[in-house]
Amino acid sequence: MQNNDDVLAGLREALKVSPNNLPLRKSIAQTLAGLGRYEEAEQEYRQAIGLAPRDLDLKTALADIFFQQHENSKAMVVIEDLVKDPDAPAAAHLLHARLLVGAGQERPATSAYRKAIEKDESVADEMLAAKLGVTAGEYDDGFDDPFEGRVPAPRDEMQDDAITEIERPKVNFDDVGGMDKVKEEINLKIIAPMTHPEIYEAYGKKVGGGILMYGPPGCGKTHLARATAGQVSASFISVGIHNVLDMWLGQSEMKLHELFENARANKPCVLFFDEVDALGASRTDMRGSSSTHLINQFLSELDGIDHDNEGVLILAATNAPWHLDPAFRRPGRFDRIVLVPPPDAPARAAILGIQLRDKPTDKIDYSILAKKTEGFSGADLKGIVDITIEAKLKDAMARGIPTPINTKDLLATAKQVKASTKEWFATARNYALYSNQGGIYDEIIEYMGLR
Repeated sequence: MQNNDDVLAGLREALKVSPNNLPLRKSIAQTLAGLGRYEEAEQEYRQAIGLAPRDLDLKTALADIFFQQHENSKAMVVIEDLVKDPDAPAAAHLLHARLLVGAGQERPATSAYRKAIEKDESVADEMLAAKLGVTAGEYDDGFDDPFEGRVPAPRDEMQDDAITEIERPKVNFDDVGGMDKVKEEINLKIIAPMTHPEIYEAYGKKVGGGILMYGPPGCGKTHLARATAGQVSASFISVGIHNVLDMWLGQSEMKLHELFENARANKPCVLFFDEVDALGASRTDMRGSSSTHLINQFLSELDGIDHDNEGVLILAATNAPWHLDPAFRRPGRFDRIVLVPPPDAPARAAILGIQLRDKPTDKIDYSILAKKTEGFSGADLKGIVDITIEAKLKDAMARGIPTPINTKDLLATAKQVKASTKEWFATARNYALYSNQGGIYDEIIEYMGLR
């Protein structure tokens, strides 16, 4: 009987003669996977997918290889894209369930597992089913629409969560360190049409539209949105999830409409949606009709079909653009998608200077601090200052005499703090490499030097 190495050697020799033989390459990949040689199997599956990019079984197998290597974020990127396809194999939904369980998301994992069983009962996993509490023959999705059968709340019983404060920001672009590329995009899309309306009018271009800012948390997306309003002396309305979502059927859509009406009544106005993916998550991931209705309402408001949005400038921020419904990226909606990366060295120096303003300091070397904090977000830099101040306060209480903050103090703290952006970029890298339809994540690839 031939041993495995001999079998593989024979298959590889055959592949030299017929390098584009898909069944042969799949056989090699499966054999390598069976032997636990996952890195080699991964390369073979990649080659096979290059030959058959629409083969859903191959993509499922590649995701499983990532899963076997405990590279769950890579596996999730592939699988999340896969399960959107109605023809995705049962094995893809089963792997999706396992990944969701690993991420602590048992409820969506239950739905994914039931989908797998509906497609093919033979993939049933008794241990996984027991963990999720799924009994044999129970194949419905288990997600009742929480709004189903409910009537709208009486108008006088509604909370006025949708009514948000209208600000007149005093900050402008001068108060935002770095972010030159993002500022340029906002200037072209939002500021220039307001400051030179006659030029845009000559080309039949209305004043309005939207920009979606994405990137790691704590990098100043909200601050930049507020500075945009200040730059053009516009009203500013900041919208959070709590301002929109409501337990009563139809009230979330009504609140969203009221927010847009408020912005239209106070134009020029910058309407800013923070964590917009929570309001506009992909409809293919939705289990209840109420969420779909809210997204449709959001899209209708953006389009301004029944209302004039001219003078309403829409900004949105998200840490997870891959979860946003693709319909939001169509022209006239959030048709400009801009990466807001961690601050560069000059911006880090400026942020630290602002954070240390009016505090007792002694000859701070901001250039050294900026060099030692590469990849740190604005929030990380604020954390360094806060931790340093706490240490100085403790020292002052012990000595009875306060001493100024110096460069050495801040550098010592910086060594203890890890850049919070690293985890985000690890996830973003996978989406940029494996789910970059239309090149929407090219900025990530460029920023990370992946090509």
